[in-house]
Amino acid sequence: MAGQVRLVGEWSWLGRALVLMGALLVLFGLVLWLGPRLWPFGRLPGDIYYQKGQFTLYFPLVTCLIVSLVLTLLLNLFLRR
Repeated sequence: MAGQVRLVGEWSWLGRALVLMGALLVLFGLVLWLGPRLWPFGRLPGDIYYQKGQFTLYFPLVTCLIVSLVLTLLLNLFLRR
């Protein structure tokens, strides 16, 4: 039995990756579903909102900066070598 190859072990990483992606998808869905009720992202002081007549401009500047900072910290934490 020393010459046999176990193919099942070679694909176990794919199962773990699919479960992880599913969990992240569920988490992302919950954030999109419950997010506006839990925190004021998108309506922070420093977000640009301009309305004149039929024209409306909205740019969430501070929200983008906070999301960028949080994602940078998380990626540095998890992808550190």
